[in-house]
Amino acid sequence: MIISHRTTLTVATFTLVASAAVAQLPQQQSPQPSTTQMVLKGKAPVSKEILKVKLPRATEANLDNGLHVMVLEDHRVPQVTFQLVIPGAGGYYDPADKIGLSSFVAAMMREGTTTRSSEQISQALETMAASVNVGAGASSTSATVFGSSLTSTFPKLFELSADVLLHPSFPAAEWDRYKTRTRSSFMQIRTNPNFLGNERFNLAVFGTHPASRIFATPAALDATTPETLTEFYRTHYVPDHAVIAFAGDITPAQARALVNQYLGSWAKSGAPMPTTENPPPVSGPHIYLISRPGSVQTTLYVGTQGLTRTSPDYDQLAAADRVLGGVMGRLFRHLREEKGYTYGVGSFFGATPYVGAWTAQTSVRTDVTEPALRDLLAEIAAMRDSLVPANEFEDSKRALVASFALSLESPQRMLGYHLESWQYHLPADYWDNYPARIAAVTREQAQAAAKKYWDASRLQIVAVGDAAKIHDILAKFGTVQSFDADGKPIAP
Repeated sequence: MIISHRTTLTVATFTLVASAAVAQLPQQQSPQPSTTQMVLKGKAPVSKEILKVKLPRATEANLDNGLHVMVLEDHRVPQVTFQLVIPGAGGYYDPADKIGLSSFVAAMMREGTTTRSSEQISQALETMAASVNVGAGASSTSATVFGSSLTSTFPKLFELSADVLLHPSFPAAEWDRYKTRTRSSFMQIRTNPNFLGNERFNLAVFGTHPASRIFATPAALDATTPETLTEFYRTHYVPDHAVIAFAGDITPAQARALVNQYLGSWAKSGAPMPTTENPPPVSGPHIYLISRPGSVQTTLYVGTQGLTRTSPDYDQLAAADRVLGGVMGRLFRHLREEKGYTYGVGSFFGATPYVGAWTAQTSVRTDVTEPALRDLLAEIAAMRDSLVPANEFEDSKRALVASFALSLESPQRMLGYHLESWQYHLPADYWDNYPARIAAVTREQAQAAAKKYWDASRLQIVAVGDAAKIHDILAKFGTVQSFDADGKPIAP
């Protein structure tokens, strides 16, 4: 499971050492403009009291096959959701020559079981007004089965979901149809500048590490057969280290009875807990240009490696990131509200079992590529070089806590917090203390996090746009390595 701090999206990397100008760029910027043109009314009442919460504790149990069961009761609405997380079944563990295999398996599990056809599954879900889906992210360490229905139909939904989980048949006819659909998506997705930018950025930051993967490859699709799908499923879909969590109008006894009835036959394999490792460190700043002739916008990704979910710097980086790239943050106020370069801009970071990435991202008009990139880098530099003003910092921290408080209204999000605590072995009172921990982050700690994680010597710059118009602009920031939309290097 990948945790992104903002509700938020690759084999060999081609790098060219950028000139020292990139590392020195922030020191060469002219002073950043003020944002006084944007008036914050400040009329809403603000409490300086630290939010005190005590999240309801989930009822938990371990089954003999290794499956961990969690139940979070909430009887306010007649609805039940469940989430089953299976470590070791995500794209992180795809063979290097079959990137996307785990996503193929997940997608095909709903396309037929030994007793139900794809059409029968879809009809049953439509009749119940319910849903069940299986997913496995391209770089995720786990696969997830998610289902939801009204309380009255939940036993039927869970029986169907267990059939999808335990008895997928991977029918050849459905696989052929899936391949046809997916082949067309390979061509379509390469017309999307955000995909192209994200692909190159992940390669720049992670190299050949599994974290760089964002989508399946045509070669993997061609090499995969129903037998390949079956073998991956048999090896990776095991209960030994899995967790199933229920939220909503259900009691622990009811949940346990359903699990015993429908998942009791899921046999333990004896496989060890899957492991991960960190990607190799980023070496120096680089600039990458993906040529997209005729583009009227430049899509920019600026970022580098971040941290793991259990890093002691997590709260400090969260506070700094909220100031810079959160809603109404500095990037929004400067690049959108004051300068009008873009409709949307922000920053976020992924916190995972291994080191993730921190990214600032925006799309701007081609003619403002240079000032937009220069101002974006200047805002990052300002976070490293200066303390955030006290009032701005306190407002930003309150916004983080307020967002957390709003999320507590959702049983599904509450369950997500419990799953996160289980996955990362967080303390039992971790979320109870979250508001106090955020409130305790100091301006000095936020600046230290910015210096540590956003150092100019580590920043990677990726631009997707019309190379004829922006190559020379990017060259002002350092040496540029160019690629076409298929990811192939373009000679200088």
